[in-house]
Amino acid sequence: MRQVRRGGPAPAGHGGYGGPGGPSAPPYGVPQQPSYVDGRGYDAPGGDHGYDNGYNTGHVYGGRTGGPGGPGGGYAHGSRPAPNWGRRIKLTAITLVTVLLVTTVATYFWADSKLNRAVDLSKVIDRPETGKGTNYLIVGSDSREGMSAEEKKKLHTGSAAGKRTDSMMILHVGSNGDTLISLPRDSNVTIPQFRGSESGKLRGPLGQNKLNAAYAFDGPELLVRTVEYNTGLHIDHYVEIGFAGFANIVDAVGGVELTLDKGFKDKYSGADFQAGKQKLDGQQALAFVRTRHAFAASDLERTKNQQKFLAALAHQVATPSTVMNPFKLYPTMGAGLDSLIVDKDMSLWNLASMFWALKNVSGGDGTSMNMPISGSSGGNLVWDKAKVKTLVDELKNDQKVTVTGN
Repeated sequence: MRQVRRGGPAPAGHGGYGGPGGPSAPPYGVPQQPSYVDGRGYDAPGGDHGYDNGYNTGHVYGGRTGGPGGPGGGYAHGSRPAPNWGRRIKLTAITLVTVLLVTTVATYFWADSKLNRAVDLSKVIDRPETGKGTNYLIVGSDSREGMSAEEKKKLHTGSAAGKRTDSMMILHVGSNGDTLISLPRDSNVTIPQFRGSESGKLRGPLGQNKLNAAYAFDGPELLVRTVEYNTGLHIDHYVEIGFAGFANIVDAVGGVELTLDKGFKDKYSGADFQAGKQKLDGQQALAFVRTRHAFAASDLERTKNQQKFLAALAHQVATPSTVMNPFKLYPTMGAGLDSLIVDKDMSLWNLASMFWALKNVSGGDGTSMNMPISGSSGGNLVWDKAKVKTLVDELKNDQKVTVTGN
C-alpha cells in the first residue's frame, strides 16, 4: 500500500537541506515536496516504475511521449488529428462517379421512353438485301397535329388536313464518309405493289407518280417501299418530324446560325432573309426549309437549303455549349424526342449516330448532294438511272461516293 512520507529534518549526511554535505536550504523556507513510497520502493533510485520522476520535477500528466503536442509530446487541449486527404479524395471520387452513373442511366431510360416507335418496317415487302453501313430515311412532314390556329398562322403552315412529305433524305453512315442525299418531292417514280399498313392486304401497283404521293397514299411504310423499289437500296431506319416539332427543336437549342449567299422572300412560307450571317429562330428556320416559290429551280434549291440547315442544326446540338449545359441539353432532347416518329427497331444509339453523321456532313467530313437528275416529265423530275445505279452500288459497298448530284 502506498505511503506518503512528509518531509521532516533529513538525517545528517543524507543530503537534506541544511544538513552536512547537503545543499543550502532554499530561500523563504520552501518545504521539500512529498514523494510516493510503497512496499516495492517506487521512489528508490533506479526504481522499476519511477512514479516520482516527473511529478517532483513539474512535468504535466497526460502528455504522450513522442506525440505532436507540446513539450511533453501530447496533443494540445481541444486539437484534432490531421485530416486524411487521400481517403477524402477517394470517397469524393466514388460519390461523383456514382452520381454520374445514376444520372446517365436515368437519362437513358427517360429518353428511350419518349421515342415514338410507330413505324413497322416489317410490313414492307420485297426488300433489297442489306448492304454495308447504315441507311436512314429522314422525312420532314407537313403535319399540323397539335398546333393551334394561332400557331398555324404564326408559322405560315396553312390548315390542310392530313400529312404529306415536304422533304425526304437518305443518310448513309459508313466507314468511308457519311453521305446525305436529298430526294426531291417532285421526283417521278413508280409506286409498286405494297401491303396496306392498316388492312395488311396487298394493294397496287399505283404506277408513275410523284415521290411524295407514296406517303399520302399509305404513310411511312409505303414511302420506304417506294424508295427501296426505285433505288435498290435497303433502308435500315426511318425518322420523321413535323412542322411544330422542327420549330420547337430550333428554339430549344437557342437558334441556329447560317450564312446566306443571297437574300430571298416568299409570302407563302413567310421567309424574309437578307444575305450574310444570321441566327434563325424556330419560325424563321421553318420558313427557310419550306421556301420554294422564291427559286427558279424550286424543288432542287429547297432541298439544298434543307440539307444546309439540317446539318447546321445537328452541329449546333453537338456543341459543348449545348451538351455540357443541362439547362439547354434536356429541353433540346425533350423537344426533339417528343417530335420524332421512328421505326420500331430504332435505338438511342442509332439516333445519336444519325445526328453525329449529320454533324460530320456539316463539318466537311462527308458529302451532301441531290439525287442525280436527267430531266423532267410532265413537270416531275426524272432521275439519271445510270448515275443512280453507280451511287447505290457505292453506298451498298460502303465505298467513297464519286457520283455528283444536281
